[in-house]
Amino acid sequence: MKDKPVSQEHMPQLAQYFSVLGEPMRLRLLDLLRDGEKCVQDLVAASETSQANVSKHLKVMLQAGILTRRRQGTLAYYSVEDDLIFELCNLVYHRLRGRVEQQAHYFRDFSLLNKK
Repeated sequence: MKDKPVSQEHMPQLAQYFSVLGEPMRLRLLDLLRDGEKCVQDLVAASETSQANVSKHLKVMLQAGILTRRRQGTLAYYSVEDDLIFELCNLVYHRLRGRVEQQAHYFRDFSLLNKK
């Protein structure tokens, strides 16, 4: 059974969600959070960027409902709200990888034909 298409009234929310994922640093931070909760300082060190940059991206994902935050003293800890985000990213990644491999085969075959 096919899923119903997204209603027109929900398209803006869907587009906003995907735009949040359209930033490489956000995907990097999500990947760092794959194994569980981390504090901002750990994310800064692992991503090798500034705290301001990390905090900016974490705030966007928090507002989108992708992440949750808890405070412990002066530290803020972030974790992924819904692990389905990893399935979504993996699905898209594998589809893109398959297309790249398909294009590589096409261009290789094309090059071999032109050498004859």
